[in-house]
Amino acid sequence: MSSFHPHLLDRRVGMARFAVWTVMGLLVASFFRPQILGHGKYQLQSETNRLRPIPLPAPRGIIYDRNGRVLAENVPGYTVSLLPAPEANLRSTLARIASIANIDSTEIERVIQRARRAPYQPALVLGDAPFTVVSALEERRVAIPGLLIQAEPKRIYPDTAVVAHLIGYVGEVTEVERGTRRFASVRLGGLVGKDGLEREYDDTLRGSEGVRFVEVSARGQMVREAEAAANLNPVPGTDLHTTIDLGLQKFIASIFPAGQRGAVMALNPNTGEVLALYSAPSFDPNAFVGGISAPYWRSLNDNPAHPLLDRAIQARYPPGSTWKLAVAAMALKRGIVGPRSHMPIPCRGGLQYGNRYFRCWDARGHGDLTLTEAIAQSCDVYFYQLGIKLGVPSLLEDANAWGFRGRTGIDLPGEIPSEFPTGPEYYDRLYGVRRWTSAVALNLAIGQGENAQTLVQMVRLYQQLASDGRLRTPFVVRQAATSSENASLDLTADQILWLRRAMIAVVEQGTGRGVRLNALTIAGKTGTAQNSHGADHGWFIGFAPAEKPEIVVGAIVEFAQHGTAVAPLVARAIAHYLGIEDTRARQIRIAVPTDSAPQPFQFPADTVTPSPSDSVLTRPPTR
Repeated sequence: MSSFHPHLLDRRVGMARFAVWTVMGLLVASFFRPQILGHGKYQLQSETNRLRPIPLPAPRGIIYDRNGRVLAENVPGYTVSLLPAPEANLRSTLARIASIANIDSTEIERVIQRARRAPYQPALVLGDAPFTVVSALEERRVAIPGLLIQAEPKRIYPDTAVVAHLIGYVGEVTEVERGTRRFASVRLGGLVGKDGLEREYDDTLRGSEGVRFVEVSARGQMVREAEAAANLNPVPGTDLHTTIDLGLQKFIASIFPAGQRGAVMALNPNTGEVLALYSAPSFDPNAFVGGISAPYWRSLNDNPAHPLLDRAIQARYPPGSTWKLAVAAMALKRGIVGPRSHMPIPCRGGLQYGNRYFRCWDARGHGDLTLTEAIAQSCDVYFYQLGIKLGVPSLLEDANAWGFRGRTGIDLPGEIPSEFPTGPEYYDRLYGVRRWTSAVALNLAIGQGENAQTLVQMVRLYQQLASDGRLRTPFVVRQAATSSENASLDLTADQILWLRRAMIAVVEQGTGRGVRLNALTIAGKTGTAQNSHGADHGWFIGFAPAEKPEIVVGAIVEFAQHGTAVAPLVARAIAHYLGIEDTRARQIRIAVPTDSAPQPFQFPADTVTPSPSDSVLTRPPTR
């Protein structure tokens, strides 16, 4: 049979037709799969190659004081970024713009690190670009592939150092922070609060970021904006209204002793609202916007004055004689003494207790005093004996019950707890069982020894004395849901009134008739905190009007030597808040005792015969 027989030809044509249809079917199937079934996937890849998502930061909420004055706000700013690209391309581009953008090799490496951590997001080059730099880069945009210049809201603090510790600052989120639940949703490069109210209320202030898409060429250069419908607008953060009185805050900053360290805190004793909180030395929070420069960061960290430390809530000091009001309140509550109670031994300049002689701050002595007079004169000898009458267990029990070993709960981050022994077992661990005596009560009674308090903790004590005796947690924005308003000093109204009268005498004692300004009566207490590293620190806490207090102000000034140097600062702040002219308030002169209690003197064993029991009070030697 011939190979061209019609039957064979038909079979070969059939086979060829089958092969062609098979190939065509395979081709159709292969095209159908990506173009029909995988249409969404490959279209997304195509759009991803063509479009780049650009995050749109949300404007942070504005922070206001109690009168609607701005503490922190947003202004227009510029950022410079580079669109995602291979690392070699990024390095080449950064080398081109280094001289224009004023970035060095260290900052170039920082940009590369950002690109590595977030390879699909624009790598931030300048977080707060000056307009001159933006203009120069815009002129060279064609020669700089992947350049992205974007107008973004920029955080600004109009009053800079005046509110630095209170408001805090913002900065780029770290890897550690993103590992926490609170900041897990923040993209790399996003801004979060780093301290102060910015940190405490970051969830409220931050808002939600948006996104816009730009079309890029094969070289990575931006061609045009994508359709507006594809963009997602950011949601601004919620504004924050605080209890701060900016006028008072600025006044305190203006009168605080120049070049000295310390803190001042003012609050409403009847509500717990913080009216002012100032710490010195301070810093410029605007320097952190867009990324802090390395030299300024080093200057802050290397400064021995530690300007980043908020001394109102993050520093502890021996409370000195300001603590005597706490001891007096404990004794009154327990019925140990009354306002007219005398101690067995009058003050003759000191008190011998066993083989130790505890001096009073006034070597001449104060004589026989009542409790009210002892507070007014800040007599150490009276309070030595009062501490012994209270006893170590009772003193420690009340101090712990009143919160002197813990935090106040103020709505600011970083508050450290005060330090105080938990109970007698503390001394058992420290000195050994039965190897310590009641002599520790003498130091504790005058605010020395194992007692270190924060300013906010001591101001809270005087807040109770200036109100109805109830404890109110200090707050700047919102009062804590777990507020301890039910806690109190357990004093009667008469007992609180007695203590207030004693504090009025503190301010006016020694001035003859005292100094009054428009019938303004200030009640307060000085204190001197012993400092082993230099001059003693000075305390003063006061409130006014003494009959019906509206404000309590506490101040600690490091190396001030005595509370007398601090009292005028507090008095002027109170007078300013109550509307008294500053020119007249300057005339306030407060004569208060320089109550710096010296360390107890250890008598040599061969000159003094120890008492049989160290718990027996003996009269000091006649002088």
